[in-house]
Amino acid sequence: MDLRLCTQADLPAVLNLFRESVHTLCRGEYTPAQLSAWAPAEVDEAPWARRVQCQTFLLAEEDGDLMGFASLEGDYLDLLYVHPRHARRGVGTVLCDALERQCTGQRITVHASATARPFFARRGYRTVEPNQVERRGVVLTNYLMEKELSAWT
Repeated sequence: MDLRLCTQADLPAVLNLFRESVHTLCRGEYTPAQLSAWAPAEVDEAPWARRVQCQTFLLAEEDGDLMGFASLEGDYLDLLYVHPRHARRGVGTVLCDALERQCTGQRITVHASATARPFFARRGYRTVEPNQVERRGVVLTNYLMEKELSAWT
């Protein structure tokens, strides 16, 4: 598995992976309406393009196949998505390890979905509080989580 920085040209593949990941991996914890509000068929690319410009935005690939992506802004892990075909193969772990090493603060935070919460808990993140977000008029719950970073992270 290779990691590289995301470019604007990668956005169509990134957005496809995002939709597939949400609608496949998260369907056990969220309703169809919530999934559609979170990852609609048509996604506004502008906020994603800004993330590519302003964040450390990594792609995980193998033989040209996009396996997952993640992004970090300061001490905030903004995005972490893995293609369902590559779930539970360590892709999220590799991406998260790389971004935690990039974090310059003593603590890293994330708003984790109900689906991702156990993954982050296994990595030493603790739940700070549940959080309600509204997407396209639909309320979803995620969890603010944080992890203390050591010099060895």
